[in-house]
Amino acid sequence: MNNILTVDGPSGVGKGSVARIIAQEQNWHLLDSGAIYRAFALAVDSRGIDITDEGSLETVAQELDLEFKTEKDSELVSVYLDGVDVSKTLRTEQTGEMASKIASIGVVRAALLKRQQDFAKPPGLVADGRDMGTTVFPDAKFKVFLTASAQERANRRLKQLQAQGYKGIISQILADVVARDERDSSRKHSPLKPAEDALVIDTTELSIDEVITRVSDLIKA
Repeated sequence: MNNILTVDGPSGVGKGSVARIIAQEQNWHLLDSGAIYRAFALAVDSRGIDITDEGSLETVAQELDLEFKTEKDSELVSVYLDGVDVSKTLRTEQTGEMASKIASIGVVRAALLKRQQDFAKPPGLVADGRDMGTTVFPDAKFKVFLTASAQERANRRLKQLQAQGYKGIISQILADVVARDERDSSRKHSPLKPAEDALVIDTTELSIDEVITRVSDLIKA
C-alpha cells in the first residue's frame, strides 16, 4: 500500500495534531505509535511486570489489545486498552517516562513492529511516532520529520498540563524533554532521527495551520 505518511519527531513538536488532522482530511487510518508504547507501559505496570523481564515483556507486546477511535472534527483520539478507555492515563508524565524507557528494549520494539505495520490498510495511513519513516514504514511514499527547540517544546507541554488542571515546573519539564531526547536519539534500536528522504519541518515559529499546509502540499505534489 503506497498511501502511507510517516510523521516522526521528538515530543512536543505537534506530531499528534498534524497526524490527526491529515488523517481526517485524507480519510486515512491513524496510527499513534507513541500511544502504543504508552499503552504497553500501562499494560506492563498493571500486570506488575519488571521491565528487566524481557520474556514477559515480549508476551504482553504480542498480546496487546489496542484500538484507536477518532470522531470527525474532534481534537481527541480515544485509546482503548483491553476494551477500556485509557486516553487520560496515557498522557501523564509518569506513563510517558516509563514508555520511553521500555521503548529502548530491543525485544519490545521487535514484538510491537508487526502490531504497528498491521495498521497499514486502504485507503491510506498516517503513522505518528519516532521511527515510522526509518524502521516501521521505510518504504512509505510520504515522510515528514518535525522538530522544534527544547525550550519551545517544554513551554507547550507546560500549557498542556495547565489546560488539564495540573501544575508544572518549567525547569523540570525542560530537563525531562532534554533527557528524553538524549535517550531516544542514542538508543541502540531505532534511534530518533529523520529518514534520509523525509521533509524536515522546524515548528518552533510555525502555527499548526502552517505545518498542515506544508504536509498537505507534500501529499498533493
